[in-house]
Amino acid sequence: MEQIGLWVGFVLTLMVFSYILGDNVLYRLAVYLFVGLAAGFVTVITWESVIWPWLNGTALAEGAGLPGLVVGALPLALGALLLLKGSVRLGRVGNLALAFVVGVGTAVALVGAVTGTLIPLAAATGSGVSANLVNGGLVVLGVVCTLVYFQYLARRRPGGIVTRGPFSRTLGFLGQGVIVVTLGALYAAAILTSLTIFGERVSFILGRISGG
Repeated sequence: MEQIGLWVGFVLTLMVFSYILGDNVLYRLAVYLFVGLAAGFVTVITWESVIWPWLNGTALAEGAGLPGLVVGALPLALGALLLLKGSVRLGRVGNLALAFVVGVGTAVALVGAVTGTLIPLAAATGSGVSANLVNGGLVVLGVVCTLVYFQYLARRRPGGIVTRGPFSRTLGFLGQGVIVVTLGALYAAAILTSLTIFGERVSFILGRISGG
């Protein structure tokens, strides 16, 4: 059975990496298997680790009473409302749950972005400027240009054409270059990491097969 599992993993790995040659049936089959297994795994884990413990701690807890029932049933009610989004007539009712989810998610993302990204980035940039003026200045310039690239403030000309000012266009062009270089470096790192993992998996599987 162990040998069968190794061969199945090896074949699925080759099917996934066949995407290098282009989109094909083998790659899609491997992706469908992965998505199906991942969906089943997430469903089981969600029930055992989230829903059932939540119900045991709220609605089904000893002496929960009405407050426990309300708190325990609230997430289930919101989930049921989200399912109504698939209906044409009742889709608007599901907007209530969607608004709640989007509001909470936006608040969490905003707090996480400020405390986990912006503040540490500002602190690191400030320390970089004090430690090395050139590198710190390049970091500040890259951050500012990238942020300017994603701003959409512009002026409407008399002819009705909406254009940005020359200063913001220049900074946006530099920000676009920073984004291109960053994405290129990330893509190259992803390719190298994938090839390293592939080589390690092939070596591991061949070693287990030859050793078995």
